[in-house]
Amino acid sequence: MPEESYLTRDGAKRFREELEHLKTTVRRQLSERLRFAIQQGDLSENADYHKAKEDQSFLEGRINELEHILQDVVIIEDLKRKPDIVSIGSTITVLFDGEDDEETYWLVGPAEANPNEGLISFESPLGEALMHHHSGDDVEIELPNGLKSKIKIIKIQ
Repeated sequence: MPEESYLTRDGAKRFREELEHLKTTVRRQLSERLRFAIQQGDLSENADYHKAKEDQSFLEGRINELEHILQDVVIIEDLKRKPDIVSIGSTITVLFDGEDDEETYWLVGPAEANPNEGLISFESPLGEALMHHHSGDDVEIELPNGLKSKIKIIKIQ
């Protein structure tokens, strides 16, 4: 049974475009590199050939990963959710205990998570801790170093 992948509309579009580019342009370029390397002769000591085969393995791995992600996509913006409960697709403004500045995160699927851009996975420790809570809740989270910290949910959008 395919596993659902939660993506933003833009994320799904980017992944589809990347998949198309890899399956057409990059595969063709790699095929040409392999053909050229094979024409050089002895493959056992042909560094160009071995590098092209390694690149081909990485390429096919990424293609398989993207196909798996895109196989059963749920677009986050299309999810029905309650505006007062943290769920996938929520934008959450929080205040970490001991901090003065609020931080805002968008809860997305793991394939799109990028904490530097404020995109956190609902499967991450922070995302899991925030799920199903309400505005005004104090949430305890275990940090990577094993210590615990509190987060106050300021706003959910």
